[in-house]
Amino acid sequence: MIKQILTYPNPILRKKSQDVINFDNELHTLLNNMNETMDYAGGVGLAAVQIGTLLNVLVINIPVENPDNSEEEIQLKENLIEAINPKITHKDGEIVFTEGCLSIPNIHEDVTRAMNITVEYYNRNGKLCTTEANEFLAVAWQHEMEHLSGHVFIDNLSFMKRKKFEKDWKKKLKESKRNRDL
Repeated sequence: MIKQILTYPNPILRKKSQDVINFDNELHTLLNNMNETMDYAGGVGLAAVQIGTLLNVLVINIPVENPDNSEEEIQLKENLIEAINPKITHKDGEIVFTEGCLSIPNIHEDVTRAMNITVEYYNRNGKLCTTEANEFLAVAWQHEMEHLSGHVFIDNLSFMKRKKFEKDWKKKLKESKRNRDL
């Protein structure tokens, strides 16, 4: 089921998520809904908090080139990562990546992150997994994991860029409200 994605500045996005204890059908339904919502919205990652569920759960699916059309990218089901209670155990290097966020639509900013990370997490069945990620996948992991601790990617911007973002975002929200009221 496709869920509504919360948008900034919804206060739920600033709340810290809690660890999952029960690996049950309710968790499986949440994961299925998150994947469906992420796909529908055209994202590469989604944290449970973004749909209003304060659990340490995220999904990631990095697009790959479509073998039938090199102009298009697709997300393959076998590349889907479902991560419960993830923790970064190692990071090194540095990469600057232009990020966007489903909770802050149509905004893209350069963010500095670790280039290489190791993550421990549980899969949907409660099995402990370890993975190494670099570059875009490492960025996606770090971005989604920040959501779980109540942060959004704009928190990583410099003071001046953040002030500009806040001004532009308030203007965009006012215009959107005005258009809905017409």
